[in-house]
Amino acid sequence: MRIGVFLVAAGFPGRAPGDVLRGTVEAIEAAERAGFDDAWIAEHHFMSYGVCPSAVTLAAVALGRTSQITVGTAVSVLSAQHPIALAEQAAILHHVSDGRFRLGVGRGGPWLELEVFGTGTARFERGFPEALDLLCAALNGGPVAADGEFFRFREVSMVPQARMSPVVACTSDGTVRLAAQRGLPMLLGLHIGDEERAEMVAAYDAYAADEAPPAAHVGAALGYVADTTEQAVREMRESLPRWLGPGLAGYVPVDGRPPPRRDIPEYVDLLCRIHPVGSAEHCVEKITTTVARTGLRHLILMVEGAGDRVRTLENIARLGAEVLPAVRRSEPGAV
Repeated sequence: MRIGVFLVAAGFPGRAPGDVLRGTVEAIEAAERAGFDDAWIAEHHFMSYGVCPSAVTLAAVALGRTSQITVGTAVSVLSAQHPIALAEQAAILHHVSDGRFRLGVGRGGPWLELEVFGTGTARFERGFPEALDLLCAALNGGPVAADGEFFRFREVSMVPQARMSPVVACTSDGTVRLAAQRGLPMLLGLHIGDEERAEMVAAYDAYAADEAPPAAHVGAALGYVADTTEQAVREMRESLPRWLGPGLAGYVPVDGRPPPRRDIPEYVDLLCRIHPVGSAEHCVEKITTTVARTGLRHLILMVEGAGDRVRTLENIARLGAEVLPAVRRSEPGAV
């Protein structure tokens, strides 16, 4: 069982983006002290939902400030950048961190970065498999060449070479099939519960090749511990809407399709209901139940829901002291 932290670099009102980014690195240092296995950084562009536009860059800073914890991206938006350039950056971090870097990628959405960076909606709609295959070829040491719809270039050698496999964010059956056919583990978001996660894992297994080894999927969840479950839920109901309301409004489609809509209080209640938000005992029970129901052996907890630097660090410390040891003791064979 692996348990990590998931950091959105959430732009809560009143917090300057620079302070949020410094706090994100500070949270990763705290997660290492607290005994978490890894830390994953989200990437967003031109919005307050998440103020980190380059998860790879911030991961590099965090790797330089730590010595043991694995640091990953959850996710780098592949539709907004060149897969070979991303592979080069990942290879650098792989080598200088002695293998402590993990790359997570996702298709992203039809948002403003497609227009600003010039990659376009066609690549978002159709180009993810092509980009993912090039990324995987480059991360398998290369050499790599392209003669497809979106990428065409002569064969090049990868310098430096690195042999690593990305994790793929999956929100649709098509992406589940894509990841399974390539033997890549899934990253499942915090907006779904145990039943849907179990269904996606089952679908992945059905699509995967018969001889494929078991995939080490990753599931994201909101994680917040307080003295009582009632207190934890109350605090999340107070803090999360301040971030989610203006943050989700930052998703601006570039092609005229309607923007995403959520009932914010309803969404917050859902997150509190399906994830480890509560007393330490409640958090342990929710995590062990999720593991039993889904088969996931790797969870990453979004720990910054309070929207405050001090409370985020306290949350990380309490999860590390009160929740992680009990979860690990509950594993089969634990002593």
